[in-house]
Amino acid sequence: MSLIQDLQWRHAVKAYDPSKKVSQEDLNTILEAARLAPTSSGLQPFRIIVVENQELKEKMVAGALNPEVMKDSSHVLVFAAWDSYSNEKIDKVYDHHTDVRELPQGRFGSYTDMLKQMYGNQTSAEHFAHTARQTYIALGFALAQAAELKIDSTPAEGFSTEVVDEILGLKELGLKSVSLLYLGYRDEEKDWLSTMKKVRVPMEEFIIKK
Repeated sequence: MSLIQDLQWRHAVKAYDPSKKVSQEDLNTILEAARLAPTSSGLQPFRIIVVENQELKEKMVAGALNPEVMKDSSHVLVFAAWDSYSNEKIDKVYDHHTDVRELPQGRFGSYTDMLKQMYGNQTSAEHFAHTARQTYIALGFALAQAAELKIDSTPAEGFSTEVVDEILGLKELGLKSVSLLYLGYRDEEKDWLSTMKKVRVPMEEFIIKK
């Protein structure tokens, strides 16, 4: 199947079969797709928390718009962004870059100095606005990879970030939750959307040429 066919196949599943679980191999493939997503300056300023534990999922539903979807999914992926940039975080990323590429540390010093100055002139709120946007690129990659594997998914912003952050201890990690991705296999009888045609704005309206 082509990517376009995979994307035509997928939809935001409204009911999962709790008895069906995503294999570790397939989960790893989806996570690797997200890890390989591009990010601004290659900083990867977010992490993905994988929640499979049923007790945790049931605690996280407080404030969720689709609690049954969260509870019955196989896994919940939490896309959580850095709460702020810091010189230490930037240095750690670029030290890793030089190590992997077998270059001397400090090879990108002029560039990292520029990043430190730029982010140093911004507030932590501006930092989080930027890091949070980076997560959506990885979310898109994960959605596409899940579709290629014929694993159902539901992206979600309808949840309590305060509840999720507290339950998962994200504040202590310097992270804030941004979005969720439910993974699993649809319940054919309960997933009312699965029998409906996919609807999108027509191409001639969606694309504006100048």
